[in-house]
Amino acid sequence: MKNIMPGYFYIFDTSFGLLKIEEIDNEIVKIELNNPTSNRTFKLTEILEKAYKEINDFIKGKRKSFTFKINPSGTEFQKSVWNALLNIPYGEVKSYKDIAIAIGNPKACRAVGMANNKNPIPIVIPCHRVIGSNGKLTGYAYGLSLKEHLLNLEKTKGTK
Repeated sequence: MKNIMPGYFYIFDTSFGLLKIEEIDNEIVKIELNNPTSNRTFKLTEILEKAYKEINDFIKGKRKSFTFKINPSGTEFQKSVWNALLNIPYGEVKSYKDIAIAIGNPKACRAVGMANNKNPIPIVIPCHRVIGSNGKLTGYAYGLSLKEHLLNLEKTKGTK
């Protein structure tokens, strides 16, 4: 039987749709759009409210970074990719190859893409800032239209 760690989640309504945020021990562990199921207890905690406010401000173009703690669950490789994504500045993009090079594994472009796909904390861990080497938008778990919207938001708000 799987041991489920105690934690909480809350579902917020945003301009992107329903946003479910999960936390364990005052660290955000998961964010999902339009997927209101969870094995956590439904409860609005201080950290969930703070995370929602910061994400909502980001969506509205009023915030460029986040101050709450995160703790994504994944393999060591995935975590190395996600840490590299956290170093992509607001309003900028990198290619999958750039990320593979940044983690010291230049041939791991596809694996970087798979790690992006498994990112449990999108928007905060900015996998939307990763594009193809040819400059084109490529896969995004929540659809290319949302990825394009996030990039355009950062492009227009990043000039202020």
